[in-house]
Amino acid sequence: MTTLVRASFSKLSQKDATTAAARHEMLYSGRMGGARAVFAFTDLSGLDLSNRNLADADFTGAVLEETNLSGSRLDSSSFFGADLRRANLSHASLRRADLRGACLRGANMISADLFEADLREGTIAEKDRYGNLRVLNHDLGPSEMAATLLHSANLERARLSGAVAIQADFTDAVMKGCRLVRANLRQAVLSGANLEAADLSGCNLTGANLSGAILVGCRMDLAVTQGADFTGALTDQDASKAATTSIPIEQLLESHSAWVASDGKEGKPADLSGVDLRGIASLAQRPLTALIAPGAQLYGVNLEGASLQGSNLAGADLRSVNLRGADLRGVNFAGAKLAHADLRDARIGPLLIGDSRLLP
Repeated sequence: MTTLVRASFSKLSQKDATTAAARHEMLYSGRMGGARAVFAFTDLSGLDLSNRNLADADFTGAVLEETNLSGSRLDSSSFFGADLRRANLSHASLRRADLRGACLRGANMISADLFEADLREGTIAEKDRYGNLRVLNHDLGPSEMAATLLHSANLERARLSGAVAIQADFTDAVMKGCRLVRANLRQAVLSGANLEAADLSGCNLTGANLSGAILVGCRMDLAVTQGADFTGALTDQDASKAATTSIPIEQLLESHSAWVASDGKEGKPADLSGVDLRGIASLAQRPLTALIAPGAQLYGVNLEGASLQGSNLAGADLRSVNLRGADLRGVNFAGAKLAHADLRDARIGPLLIGDSRLLP
């Protein structure tokens, strides 16, 4: 078995690549003269293909070293066995893209969307005219992601089983339902990453930083965690460590709602400082004005349309919380975690409390 050498790849000029991309966009929009972009086994290194629509394009085995693909739409494209070392894929959409066996060492994938992308192991082999197999090798191992920047990237339900992501940066990445079976994540940074329901079975996490990561429902059977930092990580067991209340939480909330509705004549304000509220089915549309809940655990809770004016949520965990349309005027968010919270149509700003006084 011999190796397929990169020197045999045709080097495309910027003009040729731009023309092919333009024709692909014409095809995608249903215009005459369009044609699918096929860059398989070509050399596109250093070219600019940013902010293009290249969904379903073929980059199989291509050389894309330092290529600029930032902001481009690359959904369902094939990068099988491609060399993407130091490529710029920041803010690119790679939903359901095939990245098996791709080399991503040093690539910039900050805020990229890799929903259901396939980053498992893969090797390209083809027969020559004598019937012998030739293997494409970009001088590195399969699914090489060492030192890749994936800060705030969306890797929900992506497949990275067997991937090599040594020292990769997954800070604040969304990795819910991600498959990382037997992946090598030695010294990787997963601080604040959302790994809810992810499968890390047999994963090498030696020296990895998982501080503040969300590990709810995460499988870690036979994972190697020597020297890993789990400080502040959110797990299924955290509810038992949270502050407790002598009165059922739902009863406290009902009393608080009565206090709000009666202008303080009935009920009393709820103090939920440090309490884990993840067990509450929904707090949508609830009158929770002036709620006292510093340090409370609210990960994933539905607070859509809730009235929270003047509430104290300092240091609270509000990651992935639905706050759409909520009234958040005058809320104290000092030190609160709000990564991936839905704040669409929320009312945010100071709260007028009479005599031209504003809170805060």
